[in-house]
Amino acid sequence: MSSDTNPLAPKPSLSQMAMARQPSGQACAYMDGLNPEQRLAVETLEGPVLMLAGAGTGKTKALTTRIAHLLHTRTAFPNQILAVTFTNKAAREMKLRVGAQLGEPAEGMPWLGTFHAICVKLLRRHAELAGLKSNFTILDTDDQIRLLKQVITAANIDEKRWPARALAGIIDNWKNRAWTPEHVPVAEASAFDGRGVDLYAAYQKRLLELNAVDFGDLLLHVVTIFQIHPDVLADYQRRFRYILVDEYQDTNVAQYLWLRLLAGAHSNICCVGDDDQSIYGWRGAEVGNILRFEKDFPGAKVIRLEQNYRSTPHILAAASGVITGNKDRLGKTLWTEAEEGEKVRLTGYWDGEEEARSIGEEIEAMQRGTRGAAPKSLNQIAILVRASNQMRAFEDRFLSIGLPYRVVGGPRFYERLEIRDAMAYFRVVTSPSDDLAFERIVNTPKRGLGEKAQQNIQTIARANGVPLVEGARILLAEGGITGKGAGQLRHLIDSLARWHDMVQRPETNHIELAEIILDESGYTAMWQNDKTLEAPGRLENLKELVKALEEHVNLQGFLEHIALIMDNEKDAETEKVTLMTLHAAKGVEFPVVFLPAWEDGLFPSQRSMDETGAKGLEEERRLAYVGITRAEEICAISFASNRRVYGKWLSQMPSRFIDELPADHVEVETPPGLHGGGYGAAGMASTVEDRAARADVYSSPGWKRLQSRSQTHAPRGGGYVIDGAATPVFKPGARVFHTKFGYGTVMGVEADKLDVEFDKAGAKKLMAKFVVEADRAGDVPF
Repeated sequence: MSSDTNPLAPKPSLSQMAMARQPSGQACAYMDGLNPEQRLAVETLEGPVLMLAGAGTGKTKALTTRIAHLLHTRTAFPNQILAVTFTNKAAREMKLRVGAQLGEPAEGMPWLGTFHAICVKLLRRHAELAGLKSNFTILDTDDQIRLLKQVITAANIDEKRWPARALAGIIDNWKNRAWTPEHVPVAEASAFDGRGVDLYAAYQKRLLELNAVDFGDLLLHVVTIFQIHPDVLADYQRRFRYILVDEYQDTNVAQYLWLRLLAGAHSNICCVGDDDQSIYGWRGAEVGNILRFEKDFPGAKVIRLEQNYRSTPHILAAASGVITGNKDRLGKTLWTEAEEGEKVRLTGYWDGEEEARSIGEEIEAMQRGTRGAAPKSLNQIAILVRASNQMRAFEDRFLSIGLPYRVVGGPRFYERLEIRDAMAYFRVVTSPSDDLAFERIVNTPKRGLGEKAQQNIQTIARANGVPLVEGARILLAEGGITGKGAGQLRHLIDSLARWHDMVQRPETNHIELAEIILDESGYTAMWQNDKTLEAPGRLENLKELVKALEEHVNLQGFLEHIALIMDNEKDAETEKVTLMTLHAAKGVEFPVVFLPAWEDGLFPSQRSMDETGAKGLEEERRLAYVGITRAEEICAISFASNRRVYGKWLSQMPSRFIDELPADHVEVETPPGLHGGGYGAAGMASTVEDRAARADVYSSPGWKRLQSRSQTHAPRGGGYVIDGAATPVFKPGARVFHTKFGYGTVMGVEADKLDVEFDKAGAKKLMAKFVVEADRAGDVPF
């Protein structure tokens, strides 16, 4: 009796299934639901295949069905298939899907996993070829930093000036490029004060002595073994008859070389990816890997998956309109059979606070179902921002109105390390008896106070029945702390007393005081001197924190406000709006997506463009494409005409990506005459009707708030105050000044719009009210 008729008989394994099942000309159940392109990608088993899969086109389904097809048609044994992903989650999902399609758990596939997991197996088998033992240790980040500190100290280098974390980033980048110490190019040799290569070599030597590797070594060692030992490589080329790669656009150089080497004999490699979603260049991903696939693998078949199963036609058209601005792409056109749905919404606001307030109100309306559609669960709504510090305005607003939210990919704003540190400084300044806050900041930044010194402070404080601040003062007076630590602690205690005295004075500007505390304590400098990738973001978050103080009368009021709203949030319901960065949003989808702060300099990021030029701009555009294609039903893009950036009010230009949105697929909800550019769907004709409509805008809360601030920040003796009802008159040839673009010359005038050739920023088209005569530049309050 066969296992099909005997329920007690053991089920065959995947390898038995692969051997026993004969190819059939009939359609198999696992093929059901595939569109023609997906089916072609599944059935094209021989030779190199690039599955160019657009957003929401069912790439995972096609990839897992291809594995099932290889097994079902007994084209390959399970252990002859190498399938690599980037995350453990993706690997688990792939195994589950393959098992579901074949009706059996896919545990019999030993070579399905992440790049690192597979390389660990390979390296343990051939550890001796890399100078290791098979029981080598894999260091985590903390152990790696600790070892690098030892290497730096041994080289007589000041680790405070040249931090180990910075060196770790440099070495990780070199390993991602598959550079061993002797192969680091001369152009890179100046890294880390010209000592980087030598320290890299010393670090690698120390790792071998410890029989240890870091994560970068897992790939680097295996690639090196394959290059030096062709017999080992040939064995795995024979073993892995079929190679499948997910998210190929995210591969770095080392991963690319590893795949090229393994596929070199048979070229039965199927890579799945989307060049339009390559957004991780900052961590080593090379979009060029997928762009040159046909060159790397002659005779490759490129199969485009273009039928989208996620978004509406309007959303797809908007995404396509933006991404076509990129030159370096293979090209594809997404389409869907879904209903037309709503057009992409484009809204402008006078400032960032009004943007956050309005989006909060819109979400509440969606939740109630008063927007003309069925009510939406908060779990169906996401706000995607370019940088994590942009979440602060939304977090403040949502906490104030009691709208539950979650931050994905990181802690909430007021729970971040740098914010908690800064708040601890503010707490101990306003309340010197706050021992918990003092404990947090007494040695942050480092002041040479070890654990024993801090315990002595606590002992003295308890013995005298006084707060820790006073305990520290007593200990210093008794000579209980000496050396550098004593001087640093004395400076801190004196500073806390001085700042506390400033808090008590009614005339003290609490915003300026917050900046003084962060600067004079050395906390800002600590992050300025930190060379890690996270440091710039932490500094931006600190600036956002200072900005948040503007809405409160004093420092103590701000601290009370944060304590209350954070306490209320503990009892929030489970349904929550999702807040996340665009980078973290890749791979997820929501019925409703808000994309705020689409302004030049913020998005696209000025830093990204400055550092990598045209390449950076193209990656920013891909990020815009990813953001739009996260939306299933509703996509709302917004920008603000004025935003407080690093303590200064600046008039903002709408993102150049807005200019690329196709007008037929966008519903403009921006009040006429709001912004300073004639950008695509957002552009507005300057007609009499438009000017009349602006009368309502000038009475909006945002406008009133902005005008109030202009008056508040005006220089003594009179200053420049925005007048919404008046339009400045300029003539061609006039010299003007703009707060963001600097000085320029008016080249053309059309009603209240100007064509200005700026001295440094080039040609811009903007509203006349956003510039002043050049000789009045010093009066501008922003």
